Amino acid sequence: QVQLVESGGGLVQVGGSLRLSCAASGRTFSSYSMGWFRQAPGKEREFVAAIRWSSATTYYEDSVKGRFTISRDNAKKTVYLQMNSLKPEDTAVYYCAARSSWRPSNKPHEYDYWGQGTQVTVSS
Repeated sequence: QVQLVESGGGLVQVGGSLRLSCAASGRTFSSYSMGWFRQAPGKEREFVAAIRWSSATTYYEDSVKGRFTISRDNAKKTVYLQMNSLKPEDTAVYYCAARSSWRPSNKPHEYDYWGQGTQVTVSS
């Protein structure tokens, strides 16, 4: 069993930065792939970024490449999403998710555990 708690969301101006954290509980955290997803009002949940358990490989949705960075600290059982050059279209609730596989996925239904979400609002 894995429990995830996100933090770090908030209100930021266009061009600003935020760092989201996802703290995980569970004894097998290092064997999971981790992902960040987001959901804006009236829209489906969409993939943002994912990382392999070894942290050797990362994956990004095209619109965030070069602006967002996903990383993890297995010793701290924490996954991070550094978001720079934020845009109004990045406004959404951001969710952390864990998948019991070494291979990350960009599909929400392939993740086994989810956090409660943290709101990110980018004002123009």
